[in-house]
Amino acid sequence: MSFAEEVKNEAAHIPVEDAACRTAELAALLCMGGSLLPGSDGCAGLEFSTSNNAVARKALSMWRHSFSIRPEVLVRRGRRLRKKNYYILRIPPAVESTAALRSLTLFPAEEAFQGLELRRDDCRRSFLRGAFMGGGSVNQPQGDYHLELMTGNKEFARLLLKLMHHFHLSAKMTDRKGDYLVYVKEGNGVSSFLQQIGAVQAYLKFESVRVVKDMRNNVNRVVNCETANLQKTVNAAVRQTADIERIRDSGRYHLLSPRLQEAAELRLAHPEATMGEIAALSGITKSGLSHRFKKIATIAKEIEGMEHHEITNTQ
Repeated sequence: MSFAEEVKNEAAHIPVEDAACRTAELAALLCMGGSLLPGSDGCAGLEFSTSNNAVARKALSMWRHSFSIRPEVLVRRGRRLRKKNYYILRIPPAVESTAALRSLTLFPAEEAFQGLELRRDDCRRSFLRGAFMGGGSVNQPQGDYHLELMTGNKEFARLLLKLMHHFHLSAKMTDRKGDYLVYVKEGNGVSSFLQQIGAVQAYLKFESVRVVKDMRNNVNRVVNCETANLQKTVNAAVRQTADIERIRDSGRYHLLSPRLQEAAELRLAHPEATMGEIAALSGITKSGLSHRFKKIATIAKEIEGMEHHEITNTQ
């Protein structure tokens, strides 16, 4: 079972006793996972489909709690490789169905949600919970942080974005091939969303994996940083030793000043030491020692240039 399915299963078992919250949750759930069925004389029905059994039972339970008209319940076998069952709730077009959809503010479609009671935070949370159950997804916490709600209704997507911003979630909205996507791509935002919709167990699992993941990433960053610093130390030591050896081989080592010779002798005596360690041995600052090695490097380069010039002249 995917993490998204776990979240939906938990959300589907959260009881909703308040009538306004139940209306908000059912409206978002049916809008996200359903479609209106046009009928004669301006009547309308609705067909809701989901592959999650718990979500289907929650939708049916809330509908029966709110309305007397009974939906048709169908189960269809999926045609794709996984062959999931799809649970379908069908409310045929009728006068009673139309009245129910009007009370949920789902009909007419162009006026959807305009009369919905979303002034209280608990109703807003119920609305977001219903939307996620109907068409939300969230990545496994071990992977990249990503949560999204996809709908073909632009105004519905804008309302979802507004509610998520109300709870200070870093959500954004974009369109994808005619659908509208409201998404969060940041760990704190995903974690907070799970809290807001009441998925406590999913939130705890997400945070547990996230803590371990962040700790592992921090350890890797520290190791990489230390490895890079070690490589820099080794490269500097090799380069400085090569400069000193070039000066020695040229027979000009005795021409170095006492300070430069002191630095050179310390480097040759401690080839694996860092600049800080050699500076401590010499009793000067790192910047002062670095300045001495720069002078040694300049002299070595001059010698290399002279040797190259001499070789060219003899050819």
